[in-house]
Amino acid sequence: MVPVLDRNSRREFLDFPYRHYRDDAYWVPPLRIAQKELFDTRKHPFYAHAEMQCFLARQGGRTAGRIAAILDRNFNQFHNEEAGFFGFFETVNDLQVAAALLREVRDWLLQRGVKVIRGPVNPSTNYECGLLIQGFDSSPYVMMTYNPPYYAQLIEQTGLRKAKDLYAYHVHEDQLLRARVEQVADRAFQTNQVHIRPIRMKHFQADVELVWKVYNLAWSRNWGFVPMSRDEFFFMARDMKTIIEPELVLLGEVDGQVVGFALALPDVNRALIHARGRLFPLGLFKILYHKRTIRTVRVIALGVLEKFRSAGVGAGFYAELIRRGLPLGYRDGEMSWVLEDNILMCRSAELLGGKRYKTYRIYEWD
Repeated sequence: MVPVLDRNSRREFLDFPYRHYRDDAYWVPPLRIAQKELFDTRKHPFYAHAEMQCFLARQGGRTAGRIAAILDRNFNQFHNEEAGFFGFFETVNDLQVAAALLREVRDWLLQRGVKVIRGPVNPSTNYECGLLIQGFDSSPYVMMTYNPPYYAQLIEQTGLRKAKDLYAYHVHEDQLLRARVEQVADRAFQTNQVHIRPIRMKHFQADVELVWKVYNLAWSRNWGFVPMSRDEFFFMARDMKTIIEPELVLLGEVDGQVVGFALALPDVNRALIHARGRLFPLGLFKILYHKRTIRTVRVIALGVLEKFRSAGVGAGFYAELIRRGLPLGYRDGEMSWVLEDNILMCRSAELLGGKRYKTYRIYEWD
């Protein structure tokens, strides 16, 4: 085992997935420049409230796996817990390698007083998270994870157990219950006097501020939730701004106050897969070319203040996104991720014709 402490080991850590998944047709290589930014502990705002130590496993002189130990002070303060996390887990199909990686994380976190370890999160539930355990026959949508089927077996053999499952629902225009979509959207918003509007790109900063406040309030009771700092939220919004379709970023207002929002992103993974992780020399042109052909969209976040949840406003947002997305040419969508015990959101997805087709798991280790 080797801790990542210098430039060479950091490069090795970042490079490993690109070699590991080289022959996997479903893996979508993230842009290397974005990965470097995510791991920049001096500049990325996540690390203002968190620590992370990365490790490499070597076997026969070659990198055989990687993992990161994560200590998120915001999470522990919010939940009054002594929890640690692991993330960015990748390994060859070898139990000894997987066990050694997880053991290294455990030892590092135990030295910092942690009582329970969960993961994978990359690096928190506000980013990509969960291990894919069902639905390996297609590429992931934007900001969703992908891994080989054997990962779950290795992790469970090391003693980790299920903490929570996360569901992804898929819907195609041919499966949509269109009459119900119209009915749900109209009833939910008219009954509750909710005015729906798209994000204002000319007032992007001001609208992001409104969404940030609702996000932290609406999700505060969700399992595994950790509030995002303002800097962190705006940092993520800046990255998303280049791919946002304004008609698919919706704010719901009652008497001028935002009570909910919905964010759907065009599935830029359909373009990224052709760039193989690099913008240059040809990657940028490939992304721009294939971006024009994207007909899929992911509902990435949907938050409603507690007062309006049982009134069907969440389902109304789903329906409104569908209603606006179809004229824009989007034909397939994913609603993800949804906690397995978030009955309202699961039923809302199913009500409109969504089918659960992928399951992700967060593991726990006492």
